[in-house]
Amino acid sequence: MIEVQACRLYQGDALEFYREWDAPDVIMSDGAYGVGGFDGDPYEASGLGDWYEPHIKEWSERAKDRTTLWFWNTEVGWATVHPVLERYGWKYVHSNVWDKGMGHIAGNVNTQTLRHFPVVTELCAQYVREVRVGSMTLREWLKAEWVRSGLPQRKANEACGVKDAAVRKYFDQGKDWYCPSPEMFAKLSEFANRHGAEEGKPYYSFDGGEVATAEAWAEKRAFFQCPHGQTNVWTRNTVRGSSRATEDGKAIHPNQKPCDLLTMLVEASSRKGDVLWEPFGGLFTGSLAAGLLRRRAFGAEISTEYLEHAAARLRLELEGASLPMVENALFGDGS
Repeated sequence: MIEVQACRLYQGDALEFYREWDAPDVIMSDGAYGVGGFDGDPYEASGLGDWYEPHIKEWSERAKDRTTLWFWNTEVGWATVHPVLERYGWKYVHSNVWDKGMGHIAGNVNTQTLRHFPVVTELCAQYVREVRVGSMTLREWLKAEWVRSGLPQRKANEACGVKDAAVRKYFDQGKDWYCPSPEMFAKLSEFANRHGAEEGKPYYSFDGGEVATAEAWAEKRAFFQCPHGQTNVWTRNTVRGSSRATEDGKAIHPNQKPCDLLTMLVEASSRKGDVLWEPFGGLFTGSLAAGLLRRRAFGAEISTEYLEHAAARLRLELEGASLPMVENALFGDGS
């Protein structure tokens, strides 16, 4: 294991190390694409479900309720793995596209041979945990607790101090469901426990004991904060020049991600001191982004060559930046 500032890099298969890592707030997955891109990458996308399943199983067992997964792949690769992700409790949020620009092909494509338009994109799907309270989703549980209290649904509007949004949005059981903010959840809970049937109390308790707080409700949902003006199309040139990791004039890794792009994803889905997992590290750009943003990172890479180059890169970028540790001990006991 190599430790660089707030990042721990492991050499080998991530399956050997997940149990040693602190529970993740963010998982940055950039593994097999089903194109034979590296030793062990299936040559067909049809084999990706089996390739990813043991990893997804571990992610599901170790993740928090609020963990976000960024899953990089081809369109077909993602579609193949999606049912496996769903089966293990990952809820699809949206797909995003990295637009690498015309410079990515620079005219060096023979479309008569390929028989398709030149490809300058890569897909990254966003997932969160499908959080449940007992056998119910948060959406189902939120309404069920109010019904259990015996209060008319219209009273939820009074509880929240709104005209009709509470009933219309918070209790909707379809695509128009709107998750209440922690503040509004606290208002629903307080009203139900003050005015609801005595025999059913407490209402809105995750464990049947203490009433859930606004903070506990917030922890049930993945953190997300969209940068102003950003959409799901990420226009970034491929990494070139001095930003590209090279050796003897050749790129070390065939698919190095732009650091500012992964920095945006990490910042959008985590807070300072949170934990990022990068199970298929490559050059560990996700871990670098986490370190720069004062998050903690755990990552693995099978290739010793990639790991050594990544460690040198992170030392240069993170130690050179003289980053302060978060709350004094990023890897302290019980962190």
